[in-house]
Amino acid sequence: MDYMQSKVKIYRQKVSFVPLQSRVITKVFDLDKVRIYKIFDRILKLSDKERQKILNQAIHNFKNRHKNIQRIFKDNFDTIVSRLEITIYNSLSLEKKLTIGAYFTLEYSIEAAALFNPSMVPHPFQNPKELGEDELKVIISFRAVGEGHMSSIVFRSGIIDKNGDIRMDPGSPLVENAKIIHSVEYKKADFAHKLTDMGEYECVREIFDELLESFTYDELKESIRIFREKHKPTQKQEEAIDLMRWIVRSNYEIEFDDESDVSERVIFPRSTTDVRAIEDARFVSFDQGDGTTIFYAPYTAYNGVSILPQLIETRDFFRFRISTMTGPGSQNKGMALFPEKINGKYAIVSRNDNENLYIMYSDKLSYWENPILIREPKYPWEFIQIGNSGSPLKTKKGWLLLTHGVGPVRTYSLGAVLLDLKDPTKIIAELKDPLLIPTEKERNGYVPNVVYACGGIIHNGWVVLPYAASDTRSGIVKFKLDDLINQMVPVKE
Repeated sequence: MDYMQSKVKIYRQKVSFVPLQSRVITKVFDLDKVRIYKIFDRILKLSDKERQKILNQAIHNFKNRHKNIQRIFKDNFDTIVSRLEITIYNSLSLEKKLTIGAYFTLEYSIEAAALFNPSMVPHPFQNPKELGEDELKVIISFRAVGEGHMSSIVFRSGIIDKNGDIRMDPGSPLVENAKIIHSVEYKKADFAHKLTDMGEYECVREIFDELLESFTYDELKESIRIFREKHKPTQKQEEAIDLMRWIVRSNYEIEFDDESDVSERVIFPRSTTDVRAIEDARFVSFDQGDGTTIFYAPYTAYNGVSILPQLIETRDFFRFRISTMTGPGSQNKGMALFPEKINGKYAIVSRNDNENLYIMYSDKLSYWENPILIREPKYPWEFIQIGNSGSPLKTKKGWLLLTHGVGPVRTYSLGAVLLDLKDPTKIIAELKDPLLIPTEKERNGYVPNVVYACGGIIHNGWVVLPYAASDTRSGIVKFKLDDLINQMVPVKE
């Protein structure tokens, strides 16, 4: 590339992360009801011997690709039957249920196309027995993309040594589906805020007028049914109803088997009709001020039409809570949470207008408004737009915010600014030239000429940063924190 790169010494590590087509999950192979009934009929007309042979072959072919393939077949049978009006199928033998379930199961390769936009946080469990002096265990999250550009979140773990070098733990070839724990009740105020933000609330206000301040999904469905009986909904009202259902499906909890490896866990869109993508989660280790830590990750859900800013919350990376972020400030992509409260409030870096950097403060993680502009594109390598490259990193001299900028020919480069510790809306220093630009080998991929990151850490004087190359694959760089800060120039008010 022709950009003048900064003089910060960058060390690219040998480790690389490439998409693996062999990492698959199972999904329900859903079809319209007419076809479902036909398939049921064809299977049930088989002889017991033929059906058993088919089931045995399916189990043999897939038992080593999934932890409990028979449980998967049974669950998928139950899911399909629950969508039918006939209950007689519930009395079928287990063998028939499993065979039918096999036909309504498909595999999906979660990262066949890309593994990119990583973020890194300390592992919640630091085992002294596996760590040497000044070593730190970490978890790296990635955006994984498979068939149909469906994207999800996957994880890997490793250990950073005292020199900032990482050795990765062996990854599992298996991937585990999470168990969904549906929220029992939803808050009317949260829905009203989000639908108002999206300009859809007034046309379905009547549906909410019939609900309590806290309501269940069944109560929402009943209110929608009554509304439809009283009115013939317009296309705009139907779109608003679809948005309500999407928001309901976007607020839930998931959990994984406590014996699973972190590399086996995937946070996958609920279905192709709910969300097409889970984009660019920026995980951060958040200090709650009482000696405890919790992990948050703002991300963007996309259903093919609208985007929905979401928040992941976890303490252990086994159980995750997913909720919607509301408020007029929760309208765009690329939000990154500060790792602690600032002057008693939560703080978040955002790009509300898709071009500039902003900071917002809030008493609640779920509601954001009043974005404060802190920086516009300034240098040629960022003239089109700028954004963050993960949560700010706390240093003695200020909050280190790694950034990304877009320049000529949509080339993405990484940069850095330093924010005041007490008032991070003030930029006190910045890097004039890019910190990281695509090498010649990194320029080609799904989206050419891009380096991008969603969060790194500071360890033993090193900034360790996983990054993506051309929206296809990922790597890790390290550089000295002092070297970076020494290369930054003061910003005059």
